[in-house]
Amino acid sequence: MKQRNLGRSDLRIGEVGLGCWQFGGDFGPMEDHTALEVMTAAVESGIDFFDTADVYGGGRSESLIGQFLRKARKPVVVATKFGRGGGVYPDRYTEAALRQGVEASLKRLGVEALDLIQLHCIPLKVMQDGAVFEWLRKLKAAGKIRTFGASVETVEEAQLCVEVEGITALQIIFNIFRQKPIEAFFPRAIEKGVGVIVRLPVASGLLSGKFTRATQFAESDHRNYNRDGQYFNVGETFAGLPFEKGVELAEGIKPLVPAGMSMAQMALRWILDYEAVSVVIPGASSPAQAKANAQASDLAPLSVDLHQRLADFYRKEVQDHIRGPY
Repeated sequence: MKQRNLGRSDLRIGEVGLGCWQFGGDFGPMEDHTALEVMTAAVESGIDFFDTADVYGGGRSESLIGQFLRKARKPVVVATKFGRGGGVYPDRYTEAALRQGVEASLKRLGVEALDLIQLHCIPLKVMQDGAVFEWLRKLKAAGKIRTFGASVETVEEAQLCVEVEGITALQIIFNIFRQKPIEAFFPRAIEKGVGVIVRLPVASGLLSGKFTRATQFAESDHRNYNRDGQYFNVGETFAGLPFEKGVELAEGIKPLVPAGMSMAQMALRWILDYEAVSVVIPGASSPAQAKANAQASDLAPLSVDLHQRLADFYRKEVQDHIRGPY
């Protein structure tokens, strides 16, 4: 596994991490033992960065990670989030609530300090006020957190946060179907030394190329209940594309996949070809999937011609169909 720095911090991590949203059950039910097997396979494949949140499964994802960490043979950097649970969203953010949330995450993870805590898609006006960042700086000074960042929905939010004093990393949606950050955000992130964590790298599975219009998802899977943004930002589900259109677009990309790699691996490799990216965090529902994701680090960069063809495809076929804040 190739390593990259998380911005200008002293955290050096594998460039492919593990997204742990699925451990909370929002992609359908997952047994505890399966989650632990996925984490084991990930670490054995060189992955040493897990991304979770206090709200995933009401703390279940963090608790499972904490259970894994107690027996882990290799160190793992864990990034978690605050801001969508605990009754604080959208306008009840206080220093006391943040401190309480951090303490709860520390307890579930079983650690003395959080490696990275990220504001979890909180309203732009709260970030513009700035007080929440001062609270984070106090927690860092107190030794409760090592670094802090933010998970954002839009390029506008990323552009605001990248200028915040002391911020280590920003998490964004970025994939072949969602290319806006390349020109609108990446240059400034590099200039400021802020790490970029990429979520939804395969657009909720669309870029695996395995779905058809007839594909069905579990009732508890957000790809069912949030397909059109009924419960949270539609961009978090299929990167904001209507499902049927996303399937059609994925079919259009299939012929471009180079020999020797899966479509999902091409999607991950495409992301890793960008200098601004510190780590990409695909989820995994099985040990085999975690291993296949990790292998993207060993693949050669995609050709300049393929990058250009994918950029043209995005501009001509995709961007006008994206819904939600972007």
